[in-house]
Amino acid sequence: MPKNILILSGSPRKGGTTDKLVSAFIAGAESANKKATLFRVADQTINGCLGCIHCRNNNTGCIQSDDMTAITEAFKTSDAIVFASPVYFFTFSAQLKLAIDRTYAVPNDKSSIKRAALLLSCGDSSGNAAEGAIVTYKHMLSYRKWEDAGVILVPGVRSISDTDKQEKLEQARKLGATI
Repeated sequence: MPKNILILSGSPRKGGTTDKLVSAFIAGAESANKKATLFRVADQTINGCLGCIHCRNNNTGCIQSDDMTAITEAFKTSDAIVFASPVYFFTFSAQLKLAIDRTYAVPNDKSSIKRAALLLSCGDSSGNAAEGAIVTYKHMLSYRKWEDAGVILVPGVRSISDTDKQEKLEQARKLGATI
């Protein structure tokens, strides 16, 4: 049975670097007979976490009814998860952060995810602006007890024409095949 990979892409910009990284990742995964399920969270209606703890106190999931329901179901049955985002003001896009926060509704023992990866792009040529997102990702790994499959960072992306970083796209393809 192929490995199931959940991809949460937080870029609101279609055809940009994040989309290209995700497409390369999916191509690699499919070449290895893995099933990749992509949610472009920027295209979804996802409300912020209410902090009500209903999900944990009642063990029934999130009390809210929005597009996060389908993502939560995929979260429960996937073997691996990939977070993809441009870096906006030193961290993930707000759209991705909403989805990440809402995954709290799925306790560790209700998910089959064992591995995770992070795909990032940022305008800062040094990549230092991505440190907040990477630190947050590492905390998620620790909290969820996930193995880190890899982080791919594409720095120095200032315009749509900067998105064809072949070396990084090849890294994403390889990561998709090996996760």
